[in-house]
Amino acid sequence: MPVLVLLGVLALVIGGCACVVWAERGGPRWARAVATVTLAAGELLRRSEKDRRRRLNRSSGDD
Repeated sequence: MPVLVLLGVLALVIGGCACVVWAERGGPRWARAVATVTLAAGELLRRSEKDRRRRLNRSSGDD
């Protein structure tokens, strides 16, 4: 079951990346919408990772 979930997530990521490329080349409106959602999700993941690293650095500096 976890393998199916991971395959589903992988399919969504690949599809989102394809829509980003297609939207850059002037794809249909729905592809631009999917590309926007994909880019926003990527930005959220980057920010959350930065915040997590900052919290870990602060907690390790308390020694």
